[in-house]
Amino acid sequence: MTAAAAPLRIVVMGPSGAGKSVVGAALAQRLAERSDGLDFVDADDLHPPANVAKMRAGVALGDADRMPWLEAVGRTLATGPGGRVIACSALRRAYRDVIRAACPDAQFVELVVPADELGARVGGRAGHFMPESLVASQLDTLEGLDDDERGVRIENTGSVEQVVARVIAALGTDW
Repeated sequence: MTAAAAPLRIVVMGPSGAGKSVVGAALAQRLAERSDGLDFVDADDLHPPANVAKMRAGVALGDADRMPWLEAVGRTLATGPGGRVIACSALRRAYRDVIRAACPDAQFVELVVPADELGARVGGRAGHFMPESLVASQLDTLEGLDDDERGVRIENTGSVEQVVARVIAALGTDW
């Protein structure tokens, strides 16, 4: 990244099980090689305890639950001094608009994974608060990126390194 270039502010988005955290962390690490100070944040760590308790109990979050969290995601994305990659579901355009309100230069990477694979991935993870039973509600809520939104859609297939390479190629080289 040149001295005149703005810091990268990327949200890796998709439903639970899409690989947001794994791909986001690897993307941040790869981009940090070219952008001093760029870091990674998992938006799951920004959820208030009440949201985590609801999800652990198998209760889907409503918009009233999500809005303060999404505002925190946007502020966190905007305040990374060297840029930031953040993993966040950002399932609906209205949710992405909340993030963009706090961080207008945000760009989104939507990870695309078949529904049956999402369920298998979520069902196979240990220790995460999101149960497999909520994957269907996330898919019902999901609104993919619109053509007028700054971002790219990437199939999360192959190795993490292959997915990260596709993300970087799709984002372009002018960063």
